[in-house]
Amino acid sequence: MVPVNLGPRSYQVRIGAGLSKQVAIELGNPGSALVVSDTNVAPLAAENLTQQLAEAGWNVRLAVQPAGETAKSLREIEKLYDQLIAMQADRSTHVIAVGGGVVGDAAGFAAATYARGLPFIQVPTTLLAAVDSSVGGKVGVNLPAAKNIVGAFHQPKAVFIDTDLLATLPPREFAAGMAEVVKYGMILDESFFDWLEAEQPKIQSHDPTFLARIIQRSCELKAQVVEADEFETTGLRAVLNFGHTFGHAYEALAKYGTLLHGEAVSIGMIDAATLACQLGRIPEEVVSRLTKLLQSFQLPVSLPSGMKLDPQQIIATMRLDKKSVGGKLRLILPTRIGHVESVRDVSEELVLKTVARHG
Repeated sequence: MVPVNLGPRSYQVRIGAGLSKQVAIELGNPGSALVVSDTNVAPLAAENLTQQLAEAGWNVRLAVQPAGETAKSLREIEKLYDQLIAMQADRSTHVIAVGGGVVGDAAGFAAATYARGLPFIQVPTTLLAAVDSSVGGKVGVNLPAAKNIVGAFHQPKAVFIDTDLLATLPPREFAAGMAEVVKYGMILDESFFDWLEAEQPKIQSHDPTFLARIIQRSCELKAQVVEADEFETTGLRAVLNFGHTFGHAYEALAKYGTLLHGEAVSIGMIDAATLACQLGRIPEEVVSRLTKLLQSFQLPVSLPSGMKLDPQQIIATMRLDKKSVGGKLRLILPTRIGHVESVRDVSEELVLKTVARHG
């Protein structure tokens, strides 16, 4: 278990085999719940969980969203509100997200905003969601022009990470999750980065022992940051966005769905590292090690050859990033493996040069 302590509030991130089958037991006395999933995951996990809750005496509904980033829209959130109204939800009604990061963000936003806050449970079914979005309480939706620009901080009541579900992930989805795992090593823990380099073959084989370790360490590192800066007021939590300012721009300009989030972050991390190298903040060796590790997990380090984006459009979209101040870019850049810093007033000419590497 990984504890997340937020002043008088706290919750646990539980990691283990078969945990998705124990949610009804862990929640205790029956109440009402809206289970939110998508068309891919509902038949694999959410339908079973809904049935378990019903058998335990819960008043429960299952809301199935379309798979993919399109579910993170205000239109889809309104459908979740309609479901909650239909079941006469009150402030004791639980919203339970069963799926990847998109499902968690959308369900969490609905939970945060309906009746000014409903209890929220995360049951992530992708590696990316398990190590990143399910922990920390950031929820939100996309607008056509910018990713995650509408959102809230709404901490879950608990997080259940079932390693049995993660073991069935398609290779591309597993790789996307590893981008966020590598990120934690880059921003907070050099020894973890070294371990990922050394144990890459065993991680790639989905060895359950190694899978549990990478999830636990990633959640521990994120929990430390969230506890210190829950609402992103001190600037510490911004380090978690290493690679995201570039990556979110690529996702938005590609109309969401062309690149998986982890793929976009992988490309963005190399952009950020390349820029840091050009600024003399890190040696070329750091860029090379990061590139090699990401590629070893079958992650892209540049935009696909068929994806032609206007560098000026990329910069304009990056200015919409939540970390920007007064329309000026604020970037998270490494100073070494295991440490990053928030940097303002980076020359846009240099940023243009960096994104121009994609051709």
